[in-house]
Amino acid sequence: MNLNFARARFLTSAPRASLAPPDAGAEVAFAGRSNAGKSSALNVITQQRALARTSKTPGRTREINFFALDDRIRLVDLPGYGYAKVPHALKTQWQQQLVEYLENRVSLRGLVLLMDCRHPLTEFDQQMLRWCAAAGLPVHVLLTKADKLKRGPASASLLAVRRQLGEFHSQATVQLFSALKKLGVDEAREVIAGWLSA
Repeated sequence: MNLNFARARFLTSAPRASLAPPDAGAEVAFAGRSNAGKSSALNVITQQRALARTSKTPGRTREINFFALDDRIRLVDLPGYGYAKVPHALKTQWQQQLVEYLENRVSLRGLVLLMDCRHPLTEFDQQMLRWCAAAGLPVHVLLTKADKLKRGPASASLLAVRRQLGEFHSQATVQLFSALKKLGVDEAREVIAGWLSA
């Protein structure tokens, strides 16, 4: 299936999973720690500068944002988890949204999990991988901000994560990614298109 990612357009924001668009067709969600680079990845994958709002302030994505590629295929930007500087009650609310969406969304075909390649496999990342494994949900890990490391350390990070992934999700795959340098964009698109066409 040759998807035209550049056709992506903003569909809606849902403060709760229950207010998401109709659960039909197919969608791939992007998840990760606050400031891991979800919005930047979405923008570069769709070849659009401002499809998803980016910010240097962790925790700007506070709702579940849906982007339509056509009338039955969507990309989804989930609220970041982790250290966002927001009240504890709001963090708890985000976690509940994530669980509700991931547990109940029938059209969800896979999860793109973003991790800063300098700080991969945080406790939250491990929890997410274990949860997806239990749910039988495919995961593809993007080790983001690979431009921040030289080639040797970046490759070492990739190998280390690849070795450890099996402990949490035996079917998960991983790659290096840089939105700034457009590294790994085609590989990421190929995985996403494969899920959406299955």
